[in-house]
Amino acid sequence: MLETELYLPVKRFLEAQGFAVKAEIGGCDVLAVRGDEPPVIVELKTSFNLQLLLQGIDRQGVTDTVYLAIPEPKRSLPGDILRLCKRLGLGLLVVNGQWVEAYLDPAAYRPRPAPRRKTVLLREFQRRVGDHNSGGSSKRPLVTAYRQDALRCVKFLKTSGASRVCDIVAQTKVERAASILRRDAYGWFAREARGIYFLSPKGEAAVATFGDVLGVV
Repeated sequence: MLETELYLPVKRFLEAQGFAVKAEIGGCDVLAVRGDEPPVIVELKTSFNLQLLLQGIDRQGVTDTVYLAIPEPKRSLPGDILRLCKRLGLGLLVVNGQWVEAYLDPAAYRPRPAPRRKTVLLREFQRRVGDHNSGGSSKRPLVTAYRQDALRCVKFLKTSGASRVCDIVAQTKVERAASILRRDAYGWFAREARGIYFLSPKGEAAVATFGDVLGVV
């Protein structure tokens, strides 16, 4: 679908709502006026991209009512696009042939508070010892608070050998050690007998992989 093919459907969509519509006014792809209301600007693009966003943001200096118009994608419209437009206060029109749907109207952004996410983030921050991750790195798994607790168990078993869960909890101070050992999310532990665990080969390998963390946990 060519960019010019988006114009007529958008023009008719706006005219059906009582707007007078003209193209290419002062660099705007579409300018619509209805009585004394603030003008409506629509920027057309054959795909959702950075240039379209920048054009939309620039037009907000003229009016608060700015739409971006794109052809209907082959797959469902990603939620990230809608969230980004909402955050920027931009509307979004989707064109399919002669049919136009307003997916989003321009509006001032009001973030929805997420107190639970905030609590989870701060709890994780407080539980972590040191800073053993490098932003953007994928060379080894992230060192989370849960992984640090598991590594405390690894450290103890490395020096003490097969041990009872109660002794591991007492020495490592990891209250959730029993569930960590039982769940064995990383494959680091093996059960010798009921309530007794030792390091698996993967656990032995973790000693080398996370040596810097074992030094502080």
